[in-house]
Amino acid sequence: MATNVRETPVTNRTAPGPALKMTEAHGSVFGRIGNLETRLALTPSEIDAAQAVRYEVFAREMGATLTPESVRRGRDIDIYDEFCDHLLVLDRSLPGDSEEQIVGTYRILRQDVARANTGFYSTSEFAVSDMLARHPEKRFMELGRSCVLPKYRTRRTVELLWQGNWAYALEHGMDVMFGCASIPGVRPEAMALPLSFLYHNCLAAGEWSVSARPELFQNMDLMPKEAVDTRSAVNALPPLLKGYLRLGAVIGDGAVVDYAFGTTDVMVVLPISRISDRYLNYYKADASRFAS
Repeated sequence: MATNVRETPVTNRTAPGPALKMTEAHGSVFGRIGNLETRLALTPSEIDAAQAVRYEVFAREMGATLTPESVRRGRDIDIYDEFCDHLLVLDRSLPGDSEEQIVGTYRILRQDVARANTGFYSTSEFAVSDMLARHPEKRFMELGRSCVLPKYRTRRTVELLWQGNWAYALEHGMDVMFGCASIPGVRPEAMALPLSFLYHNCLAAGEWSVSARPELFQNMDLMPKEAVDTRSAVNALPPLLKGYLRLGAVIGDGAVVDYAFGTTDVMVVLPISRISDRYLNYYKADASRFAS
């Protein structure tokens, strides 16, 4: 789930954060397909390289407006990088060290780590705390800053990213994945078809309902349900968002325009219990499908 949240000033890294200490002990590869493999970042230099990949995609390709510090360093950075885990996809056929082999990345924030630091970053756009309060017994895991270099935007890379997320969720006993997914553009009215499709067909209800913050709320109910052409609407959705819907995810009420990243964001909620049997059978209940 691409977060694309508004940036906050970065702090200077003086020592590995809590998540990095965990990954140094972890060190395992979650999965391999051909020359590609997925695992967590193990060192500050690998996190730095992942931030460079994010900068390449978000700033140079998408034209996002980042902080002066990000521009100076050529890195997409914020304070959450200090304590998140960083999932990587590496192409082991590329020359050089691991830092030169990173072709995709995802940022993961577990609820216990969020509590110990500054909370979940999606709270800047969505009223997540209401949903969390309804499920005090469940463990939540936030996904964000997803990006892949253009050459590697293939099914294999997406499968490995999901393999990594699934293996990580199992390892840490997570119950729910959530995060912001981004649709390119800052005019919701120009996205009336996909937003209305999400509202009429995928809206989270009851225990999983979550809304955009009132001051940022953009109405998604822009077309009557009978006027929405499903095929055209689905084709208009970004691949990442379509993938999560296939898995069984639901969508929060209200979109948020992120002018810095040039996107319109929606909240995606994926309880593990809702993941479709088709995908559980494919990736295996123990995440062994592509395990090395």
